[in-house]
Amino acid sequence: MTRELHLAVALGSAGPRSAAHWTGLVQLAELGALDFVTLDDSLDPADGDGRLDAVAVLAYAAARTNHIGLIPTVTTTHTEPFHTSSALATLDFVSDGRAGWLVDVSTTGEAARAVGRRAPAPAPELWAEAADAAEVAARLWDSWEDDAEIRDAETGRFIDRDKLHYIDFEGPHFSVRGPSIVPRPPQGRPPIAVALDAQQRDSRWELAAHHAEIVLLDADSPAAAREARTELLRRAGRDDLRVLIRVTESPDRLPELLADWHAEAGTDGFHLVTTDPTEELPAVIHDVVPALRARGLFRATHAGRTLRDHLGLTRPGSRYAVRTEAAL
Repeated sequence: MTRELHLAVALGSAGPRSAAHWTGLVQLAELGALDFVTLDDSLDPADGDGRLDAVAVLAYAAARTNHIGLIPTVTTTHTEPFHTSSALATLDFVSDGRAGWLVDVSTTGEAARAVGRRAPAPAPELWAEAADAAEVAARLWDSWEDDAEIRDAETGRFIDRDKLHYIDFEGPHFSVRGPSIVPRPPQGRPPIAVALDAQQRDSRWELAAHHAEIVLLDADSPAAAREARTELLRRAGRDDLRVLIRVTESPDRLPELLADWHAEAGTDGFHLVTTDPTEELPAVIHDVVPALRARGLFRATHAGRTLRDHLGLTRPGSRYAVRTEAAL
């Protein structure tokens, strides 16, 4: 039986164009039933001539789309995980469960000076901090049980305080008590994504193994991609990890290339990296996607509602609710 692949597209960085421009691209990607889009962001002033906030842009797009997943890049350097978790939980609410988080760090002196929060630090230290931020965010998303909201007008009670939990996180980079100020997101936890290189087994791999459910993988051959996926699953010790290969080839060669790599690499799908999404995305949706469908490799419509549905990921329960139930 042919195994369908997952397909996503990188729209690049949310540059100085309008939110309506980026929303039009997201709507086009949704027309092709893609799993999700990613929208990059950075704190580095040298990265462009001004840009919009990726979370805010995708929140705008969320109100104008219905199915496609929305994954902004949010750096963990110079930002607090409490604020990051709140922003992403809010995006999950306004999109009815379609948010994700592409974790990144800020390594440059320009970004450090622009924000003024701290001096630049070595990349391994920043990725270790990112791992702590991902852990804090997950705990904050869990800090409200699913049925914590009562909304009882007669008694004036909005929440059941027994179902809100202090996370009491203490680590080398953060000390966060919680609970969150935002109720538990529709997906429980918006899926975390990490971009990795198959050849560079750096500290990002540990972050991916322990916290990610989506890996966007740079690999120079199907064999390298297959080996990297095997190693990631071994380190993670779980199978709820979707590995998508990052691809930049021309749209006219993509269907055959993706079919060959999908068969040889055994990975879960592809993350198409566009140079100019305005020019390239229409060809992906109108030419590449139909060719993949003709090969039986890609679905015709979104079968589910949430990003987790699209990727075949289960909705996790709150770790604190599980502990409470076990104690009774």
